[in-house]
Amino acid sequence: MQAWRVFREFFLLGWISFGGPAAHVGYFHRRFVTSLGWLDEDEFARLLALTQFLPGPASSQLGFAIGRHHAGLAGAVAAFLGFTLPSFVIMVLVALFAAQWAGDGLDGVVRGLKWLAVVVVADAVWNMGRRFCPDTLTRGLALATAVSLWWWPGIVTQLLALLLAAAIGAGRLKRTVESVLESGAIRVRPLALFVGFWLLFTLVGGLWLLRDFYSAGALVFGGGHVVLPLLQGFVGDRVGTDAFLTGYAAAQAVPGPMFSLAAYLGALLMPAAPWSGAALATVAIFLPGFLLVWALADAWRGLAGRPAMAGAIAGVNAAVVGLLLAALYDPVFRSAVAGGGDLAMVVVGFLLLRSGKVPLLWLVVGMALLGWAVTAF
Repeated sequence: MQAWRVFREFFLLGWISFGGPAAHVGYFHRRFVTSLGWLDEDEFARLLALTQFLPGPASSQLGFAIGRHHAGLAGAVAAFLGFTLPSFVIMVLVALFAAQWAGDGLDGVVRGLKWLAVVVVADAVWNMGRRFCPDTLTRGLALATAVSLWWWPGIVTQLLALLLAAAIGAGRLKRTVESVLESGAIRVRPLALFVGFWLLFTLVGGLWLLRDFYSAGALVFGGGHVVLPLLQGFVGDRVGTDAFLTGYAAAQAVPGPMFSLAAYLGALLMPAAPWSGAALATVAIFLPGFLLVWALADAWRGLAGRPAMAGAIAGVNAAVVGLLLAALYDPVFRSAVAGGGDLAMVVVGFLLLRSGKVPLLWLVVGMALLGWAVTAF
């Protein structure tokens, strides 16, 4: 029953979580911490810090971890299925019917959903900034991270910022954790599966599709946007530049994880059985991140109870606020706001969300309809 509840909650979020990984963190925090109370702020912070350091789809890995925290391994699987299924279906349909869907109506809906992404990311920066940046040092770490990424965007800067924030936090933000957490061991079985699947897909002939998508999921740091050039290198030549760019654009417009681009590419790579190709590619690209969260979540929870590690997590979470702030400007704000009218819609949407009186689903529908109306008329 608990796993079904996890599936239902993530399935609903999978239809409305526009805006990419930064926005997804905001959706998850609002739903599972603020609304449902499935985990408290400290547990959310620990899981968020863990997913920032692992390769794979960061926001989906956070979903795995939340599902597992609430309902065990079955909950982790339910979270993956629920959150990914909507974008999976949409991306396969895009692969099959993309040429018939182009037009001003769709462009208008996408425009409205981009406004929504700005609203959600801004709300996440506001909420998490108040929680994770309570003093001058943590605010400074957040601001320094954002400025660094504005000047030198890229995954290397992001990883260096997180590592530096962790080092500063371990030295300067040591604190006594109120509750004693039981240390868990690293789980060997999922780590063995992580390596074993990679060897199997690499060494056995005929498994090139699984090999390419599994490798992309295992090698990418930094979330959805970073996996796009990796996938282009692995399979771009097989699907063609125009088709790949169509999928790239669609992956940024649909709700849910950007790794759902794998469903689109898998459908194109197996035209005789597009749904099977999409399923294989999707499972392969998400599987490494799922196995790593399963292997390390318990050990991470125990380590997080140590003062130096608690300080490091505090530093990382401050840096994550900086990452969100950087993403709020580029690409979220820059891609959504081209003039005063767009800015007005964003401000109104933010005020409505902060009021707490407008359900998020209503805001999604309202923004999409307004975007369609403004573009069409």
